[in-house]
Amino acid sequence: MAMTTFKAISRKLPGGLAVESESRGFKVIIDEPPSLGGTDTGMNPVEGLLVSLGSCQCIVAAAFAKSQGIDLKEFWVELEGDLDTDGFLKGDPNVRPGYQEIRFTMHIKTDAPQDKVEAFQKFIQSRCPAGDSLGNGVSLKPATIVIDK
Repeated sequence: MAMTTFKAISRKLPGGLAVESESRGFKVIIDEPPSLGGTDTGMNPVEGLLVSLGSCQCIVAAAFAKSQGIDLKEFWVELEGDLDTDGFLKGDPNVRPGYQEIRFTMHIKTDAPQDKVEAFQKFIQSRCPAGDSLGNGVSLKPATIVIDK
């Protein structure tokens, strides 16, 4: 399996800021908290970004632990990111609208020695597609816009 194209559709829901997003038949509601103008019916997009990164790291850990000689008993990731809302809400040209920094802590329950766990952590980071997309950037290419009447 070489290059694969993944697809998603996001639709604004009536009223408020809530959006229903779908991929492969799975749906998620994305919204903003009331402090940012939403109705708090779901996580916001940047929280979803953190969740995507952490989920990807967990999947990589689970998928490759055995081949890396790790007996993975438990694995979870805590993530946080700093975002100046003036870039998004006020359009301040001196402030990025996105994250300035994302930090994460991986927690692993295993009997493997420290050096093997540290090598496994580096392996996870090297194989996580979400982390690669965030850390190395991805080309965003807007397509045409379709006006429905």
